[in-house]
Amino acid sequence: MFDKDRIAAAVREILLAIGENPDREGLAETPQRVARMYEELFSGLNEDPAKHTQKFFTEQYNEIVLVRNISFNSICEHHLLPFIGVVHVGYIPKGKVIGLSKLARVIEVFSHRPQVQERMTEDIAELLYKQLEARAVAVVVEAEHTCMTVRGVKKPGAKCITSALRGLFLKNHSSRAEIFSLINKQ
Repeated sequence: MFDKDRIAAAVREILLAIGENPDREGLAETPQRVARMYEELFSGLNEDPAKHTQKFFTEQYNEIVLVRNISFNSICEHHLLPFIGVVHVGYIPKGKVIGLSKLARVIEVFSHRPQVQERMTEDIAELLYKQLEARAVAVVVEAEHTCMTVRGVKKPGAKCITSALRGLFLKNHSSRAEIFSLINKQ
């Protein structure tokens, strides 16, 4: 499904189009390297993140579970440049909990696709809310977008923050305040 030869040929064409010699020593293997890199960066296109949410543990815990600062990198679909940051995931279980590493695996799959941060945030929240059958889910993503830091307006350090809330975090003001307080705690 992933056509590395086609990508390598396209990269070679880009090098020619910018006036470079794709056969010179430093660039001779670049098309193949870029093709392998894209295969890795876009590996989430061919993987179902729900597969990481199939194993649960029965627990009568009914307070917030939060994992902060799960690092990720993704590719902005508008310029094919990286955005890099962290995801905070919180939920209130309803009789079952999931292994914490599974939350990181879900993020890994979703982040390895060309996309916008807003959709990634929503997709993670929606999947976890449905799969965990939780009373509440909160997903907050903080990222620096290289399409804004290395080109265009060139504003390094600017962060985009998006959030998606489900269940009690959306409906109950005190639950919402508590999850954001925990996320923002230093």
